[in-house]
This record gives sequence, C-alpha cells and structure tokens, in this order.
Amino acid sequence: MNTKANYKAYLVTMTPNTKVQFVLFETILSVESFTQRWKEYTRSSKSDADVILQQSERKGVFRYIAQHRFASEEVQFIFTKEKRSSRVVSQELIHSNMVGGYSILLAQRLTGSSPNERKIFAFISDPSTDLTVYKNLSKDAKLNIYEPYYENCKYTYILEYFIKSKQADDLVEQLKNLDTNDVAIYKEFKISKNLNVPDKEKEFYVWPSA
Repeated sequence: MNTKANYKAYLVTMTPNTKVQFVLFETILSVESFTQRWKEYTRSSKSDADVILQQSERKGVFRYIAQHRFASEEVQFIFTKEKRSSRVVSQELIHSNMVGGYSILLAQRLTGSSPNERKIFAFISDPSTDLTVYKNLSKDAKLNIYEPYYENCKYTYILEYFIKSKQADDLVEQLKNLDTNDVAIYKEFKISKNLNVPDKEKEFYVWPSA
C-alpha cells in the first residue's frame, strides 16, 4: 500500500511530548474493506491529523491498531461510531477495544515506517518489568516505549519496534520468550485526514482526561 514514491508524504512526525491513544480492532475484513468501515469511526475535529493504522493477520483474523497522536494540550480524544443495524454488525464482526492514552517514555523513532520495514508491537502488563532487557534485544531495531498517561489504561507498557522486514520474525521470537502479553508484526498504513466530524446523533466514547 505504501510505495517509495509517496513515502515522504506518508511520514508522520511526533515529538517526545506527543500523547498517543491506542484502539485495537479485530475483524475478518481485509485492509481495503476495513478502511472503508473505518470511516464510520469518527475522531474529534482536532484529532484527524495524526491517525496511523497498522494491520496484523493471524489464522484468518486481522488485528488493527489505531494510533491517534495529539498535543498535550488536547485533553480528550472523542471516538464515535455510527449506529448500525445488528444484522450488519454481526456480518462484519468488527470488535473494538479502547486501550487508553499513553505518553512516550522512550522515543528512538519519531517518524513512520518505511516500505521495507515492519512494526512489532509488544504489550506488557507487569509493572515490575525490566525494560532494559527489551531495549537491548536488537541493535538494528528502533524502539518507542509508551506508558499510561490516563488512568485505567489496559497495559503498563506498549513497545513499538521498527525493524527491517527480513529481521522481524527473529525479534518476535525473542519477545515471545519474555514476559509479554501479546506480540505481533504489523504493517503500517496512513489514514486520510479529516474523515468525519462528530455528530450529536452518534454514540460517543470519550477517553477520560487525566
């Protein structure tokens, strides 16, 4: 989906002060179909500029991680979904899980992934985890570490590795041998800006402010 020709336009930059909201989706839909359905999930009017979507596949089920990046002064990220009939929902089987809002504890890569790279996300729940071990797993990978910014986040840490595609499988195996809740390789896609504006008739899910 990404090519070298559009890579420069595709990059999204963040700063160490950026806050990130994570939403997980599981579905049987491919990325093309899911992207169309994604347009029904609406951000707040200030939130569309930096939404990154990444896809992983396991046994015919796709998982998508949506990362919404926003400045520290924006204290809420509104996330809505249009009301659909139960028949449509049951057919398309899109399950969402709002993980929470995180700040950046470690930032080794502040731009998007390139066409010959993959992302690896690892989710950690144990607050006593020694992050030094994860930082030293691969000298060729760049690592971002996220820690909760809001209360009631699902994970203690979220690790985001950037690594060459051919080296991704080896790093996943190393991570699986450690105390991680979930590890997978993801391919990154850029989402168009300004997809929608919230509507009063829609159901709102608002992450709490700090």
